[in-house]
Amino acid sequence: MSIALNNNTDHNDEHHHHEETYLTKWIFSQDHKMIAKQYFITGVIVMGIIGVLMSLLFRIQLAWPEESFSIFNLFLGDRWAPDGVMDPNIYLALVTIHGTIMVFFVLTAGLSGTFSNLLIPLQIGARDMASGFLNMIAFWLFFISSAIMVASLFVEAGPAAAGWTIYPPLSALPQTQPGSGLGMTLWLVSMAFFIASSLLGSLNYIVTVLNLRTKGMTMFRLPLTIWAFFITAIIGVISFPVLLSAALLLIMDRSFGTSFFLSDIFVQGEVLHYQGGSPVLFEHLFWFLGHPEVYIVLLPALGITSEIIATNSRKPIFGYRAMVASILAIAFLSTIVWGHHMFITGMNPFLGSVFTFTTLLIAIPSAVKAFNYIATLWKGNLQFNPAMLFSIGLVSTFITGGLTGIILGDSALDINVHDTYFVVAHFHLVMGISALYGLFAGIYHWFPRMWGRMMNKTLGYVHFWVTAVGAYGIFFPMHFIGMAGLPRRYYTNTAFPYFDDLADINVLITVFALIAGAAHVVFLYNFIHSMFYGKETEQNPWKSNTLEWTSQIKHIHGNWPGKIPHVYRWAYDYSKPGQDKDFVPQNIPLKKGEEELQH
Repeated sequence: MSIALNNNTDHNDEHHHHEETYLTKWIFSQDHKMIAKQYFITGVIVMGIIGVLMSLLFRIQLAWPEESFSIFNLFLGDRWAPDGVMDPNIYLALVTIHGTIMVFFVLTAGLSGTFSNLLIPLQIGARDMASGFLNMIAFWLFFISSAIMVASLFVEAGPAAAGWTIYPPLSALPQTQPGSGLGMTLWLVSMAFFIASSLLGSLNYIVTVLNLRTKGMTMFRLPLTIWAFFITAIIGVISFPVLLSAALLLIMDRSFGTSFFLSDIFVQGEVLHYQGGSPVLFEHLFWFLGHPEVYIVLLPALGITSEIIATNSRKPIFGYRAMVASILAIAFLSTIVWGHHMFITGMNPFLGSVFTFTTLLIAIPSAVKAFNYIATLWKGNLQFNPAMLFSIGLVSTFITGGLTGIILGDSALDINVHDTYFVVAHFHLVMGISALYGLFAGIYHWFPRMWGRMMNKTLGYVHFWVTAVGAYGIFFPMHFIGMAGLPRRYYTNTAFPYFDDLADINVLITVFALIAGAAHVVFLYNFIHSMFYGKETEQNPWKSNTLEWTSQIKHIHGNWPGKIPHVYRWAYDYSKPGQDKDFVPQNIPLKKGEEELQH
């Protein structure tokens, strides 16, 4: 299955030597490896720290409601935490911005921005992305978007506070809550920049995979990582424009007096003049992106895991073609399941049964992936390095979080647990934790390729085990308080005596959250220290087959000095009978009489 030019074009074989200034090398770089680092430091490190800090702040508030803490005063100031007690409005804002930052800025940019940029050219055998200039523009739009989102935290009336889903009328009418004024406007502007960045990046990834593959690199010789990044980019191009249209219509409702999403509303006893709009329309537009977004975050993590599990099991990936088919099936189905977020909106009940059916269908390709991972691990010669542990952790959380999705995807069952902590537990396990595990696995695995040094293994183990225990410690109990009916997004539940018995569980969850937060300080130390003082890496530290380990570790623009390697086999020839070593890189020609597998 060869879709486009499969040979190296002349442009691709030239090796450009040009003098680079500080600006062109470090800041306005067009080199995909440098842009990957820029995405990583902006998205994962800076925005990640902000997003996690926010979650710890509101977790402390939920565990010990309305008590005074000096840490609130330190981070939120006298305005939002008078005498160290968190203001309810800032609580909603923290929950909103935490959700926005983690979903879009950390996970989307961290996985697609960092790893698609780093790996696509290297693993397909290209000098760089199809357009280095567009790639640079995509990053800087992302940077501007991040800066505006962080700036919105310092607005006098407070940042956006309508939940990360920004449902109207809360997000459309400034008079409904303080955060719906300037804070909300900045949120919308920031997201417009983010969507532009995401679209430019995605188009670049698609064109690169289709047109710049090296000689011999057919579509079915691509590593599964590239398949995952490629399909993720396609989902992004299909669904992000729909969110942009929702954001533009919301801007018009907010600023130009239209009523796309507003009808017959009373605010503070005043009858507003809006009529004819529907807030349910906004939900349809939002979730048409919102659900594929789960897979925009998850598929790259699953792709990274495929590569790492195969490499560290010293075995070919089980069911390569089935894995590709499951990625394609997930991509298609992800665009027709969005209505399961809307069972209680007053949507037509018949539609509810349609969306239930399509949601249950998506469990099949997801299960294929889970079974294939387990089959790859089975009787493998397992190398338990930190990257492998995080990959196995992903398989675990993907299964446990996915099972609760079956309950939420059924319209009759969902009604009972909708908008409770059960939902929070489900999507944090399946999307938040699984995607983060994929991200960490990718960092530990490709750190030597990015920085030329190794990360400290012992600290990696500490990071994994504390995070693994912490993640289940946080999100497992949430299933039970959710089934007991505890609603999400509430500042405090002290007004409801029915929930008094659940207060201790909230304390337990917060303690686990603080411990897991501390584990990431260990990771940060390990990352920054290894960047400068880590042990220098050898050429191919994991004995891997993919092309990125054939290029020079030393940073050069163009990836390979001289000719680009040709590809003669698929990426998973591990422990192949008749070979001298337990791995055969893709650029090694087939021996006489050797059979090519899976191709």
